[in-house]
Amino acid sequence: MKVIVFGATGMVGHGVLRECLLAADVDEVLVVTRAPTGVRHPKLREVTHDDFTDFTAVDFSGYDACFFCLGVSSVGMDEAAYRRVTYDFTMAAARRMAEQSPGMVFVYVSGAGTDTNGRQMWARVKGRTEDDVAALDLRAYAFRPGFIRPEHGARSKVRLFRIIYAALTPLSALLVRFAPGFATSTSQLGRAMLIVARTRPERRVWASRDIAAAREPGTRDL
Repeated sequence: MKVIVFGATGMVGHGVLRECLLAADVDEVLVVTRAPTGVRHPKLREVTHDDFTDFTAVDFSGYDACFFCLGVSSVGMDEAAYRRVTYDFTMAAARRMAEQSPGMVFVYVSGAGTDTNGRQMWARVKGRTEDDVAALDLRAYAFRPGFIRPEHGARSKVRLFRIIYAALTPLSALLVRFAPGFATSTSQLGRAMLIVARTRPERRVWASRDIAAAREPGTRDL
């Protein structure tokens, strides 16, 4: 399987990239980034790209899935700036993939509370992004995690969030284990995305509890 990861220098993308590189059935991981990840691995291929509103120069043909983990906090941003990163970047990549690899799996990391008609700006923008990606010739999925526990060196780029995650470290593992409807982890997200890419399930919107419960067909917890 050949997969694409966006947002690999961020917290979620870092965790997803790690799971992809560990997966035995993943032969190649293409990371599209504006800054090098610093990761070295035989499976990894990086493409440095500056303009995330135009991917005509990037070849996405022949890939089985894209895990789109690129995102930004809406704190302190006006709607136009937030929409540019959240909607415009996502749609530019998704449209190019639909042209070059129609039917490929496209997993978009959204968020709990996403709602096209919601009261909060970020929820509306993410909701429209989900809807418009789903309208393309892709096998589209929206992941809507709540609290995400960073693991294996994954860390937020937002200083305030890093402080919060550090303060919650003793509690966050318990939340992931006993409150799956509220919390998940970067490892769980990556593994769930790979399961979706392999099995292409009917469920298109995945909440935190669905992500935590993701299993390959025929497997169970021991």
